[in-house]
Amino acid sequence: MAHLIHGDTRYRIVGLAMQVHRELGCGFLEPVYQEALELEFTASGMCFEREARLPISYRGETLKKHYVADFVCEGKVLVELKALGRLGGAERAQVHNYLKASGLRVGLLLNFGTTSLQQERIVR
Repeated sequence: MAHLIHGDTRYRIVGLAMQVHRELGCGFLEPVYQEALELEFTASGMCFEREARLPISYRGETLKKHYVADFVCEGKVLVELKALGRLGGAERAQVHNYLKASGLRVGLLLNFGTTSLQQERIVR
């Protein structure tokens, strides 16, 4: 049943990311895709926070350092963008850590760095 968690929101996010990828293709740096996806989110009426600051706790104390996720959409789906030749364990671990820090259950890892948009759903 994990595949159903926030499925409607995830489907919408991936559709908008595909529009960005179709328009821009691969080869740009991550901030270009982030800005373009922000425009798509805004135009579609998606509720989102860009560069969402996520606090990190250690032994019950909130650390001064924090994570910054590319987007949190509809207050429930964390979105991390990459523009790499391929995704690896470090990128997946990053999303897992962001989910842990945020308390959210679902993350999307979107890679614009290949000829087709790569997407991975990560559930905590």
